[in-house]
Amino acid sequence: MIELSKKTDVQPALNSKKPLMHRLKRNYMGWMFISLSGIGISLFYFYPMVQAFLLSLKSGMGTNLEYVGLENYFRLFSDPTFISALTNTLIYLLIQVPIMIILALFFSVLLNDATLKFKGFFRTAIFIPCVTSLVAYAVIFKYLFAVDGLVNKFLMSINIISEPLNWLTDPLLAKITIIIAITWKWTGYNMIFYLSAIQNVDKQMYEAAKIDGASAFQQFFYITIPMLKPIILFTSIVSTIGTLQLFDEVMNITSGGPGNSTLSISMYIYNLSFEYTPDFGYAATVSYVIVILVVLLSIIQFRVAGDKK
Repeated sequence: MIELSKKTDVQPALNSKKPLMHRLKRNYMGWMFISLSGIGISLFYFYPMVQAFLLSLKSGMGTNLEYVGLENYFRLFSDPTFISALTNTLIYLLIQVPIMIILALFFSVLLNDATLKFKGFFRTAIFIPCVTSLVAYAVIFKYLFAVDGLVNKFLMSINIISEPLNWLTDPLLAKITIIIAITWKWTGYNMIFYLSAIQNVDKQMYEAAKIDGASAFQQFFYITIPMLKPIILFTSIVSTIGTLQLFDEVMNITSGGPGNSTLSISMYIYNLSFEYTPDFGYAATVSYVIVILVVLLSIIQFRVAGDKK
């Protein structure tokens, strides 16, 4: 009887160890799977970020750098070129991103209509620009908006203008050209997200709204927009980050001109590193301005559009 009781006492202890060993093994395997990705992210993302910050605390020509502390950051406030680049980038952000989001919402609702014919063609046509080469489409826009380009010829043919406009050499028109190019490129990208989200909205909600007498306008603002709120927040943040990093369009269409009137922060970083006398420390400082802006604007967007808890 004593031996039997010992066996019964030992058996539950052995059984309790099995789940523990199973959990440890499962956790070990999980860490094994994510370790490679974690090492890669740390090596190619976090390590360069730390090194860039350390580089921003140095200054000098070429590779002869010396530690200057926060001097580069104070230099930003007295740098007219940086202020112009920052102002231009914020103008692109505040004008282009809302226009692109509104257009993407409009196209997604329009192309979700069950009665619309050739929906696949229209969806593809609007989405294709975002998969075209950045350099190729920027060069095409440069030729389209040239003094003797197709845009001026078309506007003159319908008597909107009497003489060609200097789209690429006038400060205001050059900014408008950049905004048009970015909007054409990325509207379809956001539209796909909205279209996918709208198709997942329960159709019974719209049917109930119709029975209650809600118009299409009311259904859009009281059903579609609230249901797309997380997607709108996501696309707004992604579009904000993309606009703050704007480079290809400015580089290939206007080269930052005329007189730095279209210069973006990213192009200024490029100029500091490769066009002017190389100052990699100050270039790293300017690049951290983008990081700070991304963080601040993302927090603001989360506060304004995110769920309040």
